Amino acid sequence: MKNLYPIIKEIADRTVALSVLFFLSPLFIILSLIVFIKLGRPIFFKQLRPGYLGKPFYLLKFRSMINLTDSKGNSLSDQDRLTSFGRILRTTSLDELPGLVNIILGEMSFIGPRPLLMEYLDLYTDEQKCRHFVKPGFSGLAQINGRNNLPWENRFKLDLWYVNHLSFWLDMRILFITI
Repeated sequence: MKNLYPIIKEIADRTVALSVLFFLSPLFIILSLIVFIKLGRPIFFKQLRPGYLGKPFYLLKFRSMINLTDSKGNSLSDQDRLTSFGRILRTTSLDELPGLVNIILGEMSFIGPRPLLMEYLDLYTDEQKCRHFVKPGFSGLAQINGRNNLPWENRFKLDLWYVNHLSFWLDMRILFITI
């Protein structure tokens, strides 16, 4: 049964994501319009991230920042570009709603290690690279155990523990605590 769990998990992830996206489609449309009105185009923030086995995919989020640059054309800090509306999107995690598309496409899961930036791939130890033996997720052990307050080493340890102990009950525990 343990070998079947990743297959069952993927089917469940895609089915639930499709259902949630269907039921939240009015909210999705409203947020898309508000982002367009308040922040302009593009509506979505797309960033290349490493997925399963390190294969790159574009993580989708609602855009929460405006494009502001200094006199030399360099982007201003995130804090300077983050709008009050963007803060609300991030605080409520509504900026993550487009990530349901990543799950439907099979690029992500609801539960798994958060996808980090592509430029970190070359910095991983061989052991840390094992975090890519499962699909990245919206939430994971590191998120429910301190998120960004944890040192990187602890986040990687939690991600690796998750990979090595993947199970239905572990995913349900992480999901319950996340909610």
